Amino acid sequence: MASRGIPLNNAAILQTVMEAILYGFSVLMFIGTMWALSYRRRMNKIHRPNVVVACMLLILSTVHMIVDFIRVEQGLVTYRNTFPGGPAAFFADVAQITFVVKNIIYNLQTMLGDGIVIYRCYVVWQSVWVIIVPSLLWFGMAVSGFGAVYSLSRATSDAGDIFVKSTGSWITTFYAMTLGSNLSASGFLAYRIWRMECDVSALRATKSSSMMPIVRVLADSAILYSVTLLSALVCFVEANNGQYVVVDMIVPIISITFYMIIIRIAMRKTTPSHSSLSTIRIANEMARETQQRYNVKRTPVEVHITQITHQDDNDTCKPAY
Repeated sequence: MASRGIPLNNAAILQTVMEAILYGFSVLMFIGTMWALSYRRRMNKIHRPNVVVACMLLILSTVHMIVDFIRVEQGLVTYRNTFPGGPAAFFADVAQITFVVKNIIYNLQTMLGDGIVIYRCYVVWQSVWVIIVPSLLWFGMAVSGFGAVYSLSRATSDAGDIFVKSTGSWITTFYAMTLGSNLSASGFLAYRIWRMECDVSALRATKSSSMMPIVRVLADSAILYSVTLLSALVCFVEANNGQYVVVDMIVPIISITFYMIIIRIAMRKTTPSHSSLSTIRIANEMARETQQRYNVKRTPVEVHITQITHQDDNDTCKPAY
């Protein structure tokens, strides 16, 4: 299938610039995330799984950015006059090792990002049944991603571009599975927190500790990621070279959506009833808040204890309580 849209050599420059801009934002948000997870906390109180995930996302984004720079340098400088067909043919060659490595990193980043959303959904719902559909889609995404990388690794220089049938079917399935997994898990997660907020709203004396800001940031992160992913899917189905630009933007966006949730929860740390900064402890926070709100509404009960003393001529009874 012949590609269309922006020339590939121009797309390579644009995708690198756009990814670099978003990568810079993700680095700043990573610093904010580390602050949010460690501020006024002892080492044994820091939630290590979130730290590990944040670091892994940063490492994958950094490696992807480095490979992107190497690929652009090779296509526009090193092999500009020696590669058959010029820079456009170089960037269309799916057999290039830099292209295969980029796709491996993208698959790992996507699986990690969607996996943590599914895990959050499980922790909040405390039910395996809720995450069955997102998990099945996640496994389908992993299989299709492996199939796409395998087909790319077995391709030759004359195999054509990425839109050919041998790789196109795998990639289309991967995009669809990723979109479905993220939307379903994020939707279940946001709905559960919203319902829990509604359950305690009638008992809350003030609105200062509302969980609705977290629901909104969950929705914002899901929309940001899903719209970008849908754009990549549409471009790929239409064999438009713009999908190269969008896919490279998705890698730092996955990191940004993870960081923004952690930072938003950290902004609530001044509320006494919500000191935890871990997004995967939202369920515990809500249970704690519900108990606290019930305690606030209880009427204090004053207990009077009567002291009775019985005394006769021969013995004196000790006080009875």
